[in-house]
Amino acid sequence: MRNLQELQALFIGELEKRNFGENPKNLYEPFHYILALGGKRLRPVLTLLSCEAFGKPAEQAMEAALGIELLHNFSLIHDDIMDEAPLRRGKETVHQKWNLSIGILSGDAMVVEAFRQISKVDDSILREVNEVFAKAATEICEGQQWDMDFESRDDVTEEEYIKMIQFKTSVLLGAALQIGARIGGADDVGAAQAYNFGLNLGTAFQIKDDILDAFGDPEKFGKQVGGDILSNKKTILLLHALNSSDDSTQSELENWLKTTDQPEAKVEAVKAIFERSGTVRYAEQRMEAYYRMALNNLDECEVHGADVSVLRSFADYLYHRDH
Repeated sequence: MRNLQELQALFIGELEKRNFGENPKNLYEPFHYILALGGKRLRPVLTLLSCEAFGKPAEQAMEAALGIELLHNFSLIHDDIMDEAPLRRGKETVHQKWNLSIGILSGDAMVVEAFRQISKVDDSILREVNEVFAKAATEICEGQQWDMDFESRDDVTEEEYIKMIQFKTSVLLGAALQIGARIGGADDVGAAQAYNFGLNLGTAFQIKDDILDAFGDPEKFGKQVGGDILSNKKTILLLHALNSSDDSTQSELENWLKTTDQPEAKVEAVKAIFERSGTVRYAEQRMEAYYRMALNNLDECEVHGADVSVLRSFADYLYHRDH
């Protein structure tokens, strides 16, 4: 069974050979531009990895992996538009390099091509795979809408937050693994547990991202530490601190949330509140719980015929990352 790096190289080589269209130029150039920006390609590689884990060569899942990557990049184009983001991986975003209308239309074309690629799976599993894929695509959109809605709400619960990050991030990991497992020959339980592994690991990954955003090393993290604090983003850290601190600490925190003219002081003060209120430890415990559930899902996959050694190593890497 090939490791993550080998399958990553296999996928990138295949992606670089693909031409998804040329004319109209302003439709397809942005399409290829965002695909060429790089990234670890974790989602499609997980599709290939899951296929091999259940016993078939990764090449049999290549079209499905391409569909997963196209769907992910469609969401990036549209997220950048909604966030008015100027950069993606250090380069101009699609709507910035071209314009808003081109960004929207190119993203639309990308999601159509994603469904075309995913539909190349064997007819025996086509209906099931399309349903898994369409469900993930819908949930990604729902998660993005919840994220935007939360910006204007003061009553967001932790349960809502968890659902939002799962829909925005984890469901596509789950779908990638489930589809790869099914192509690899997994039974119903094995495929379902592959999905659950992705869902739970993705949730742990996002909670860790929230922690790193506040407490990570900026040299390693690759972006401004404390960005979520400055934007008052309703992360698990902020929600726990607001709901579990004593009245005095809550009042102090709420005052800092209203502050916009002391960025460095705000970040340091809010981080101090997170630490003394037990919020950081709480978030770490929640992350640990989802990570343990993911490992349990892998155990079930193994019972149902999968070689999970590489998937287990991948989970360990994500859990212990510091950037």
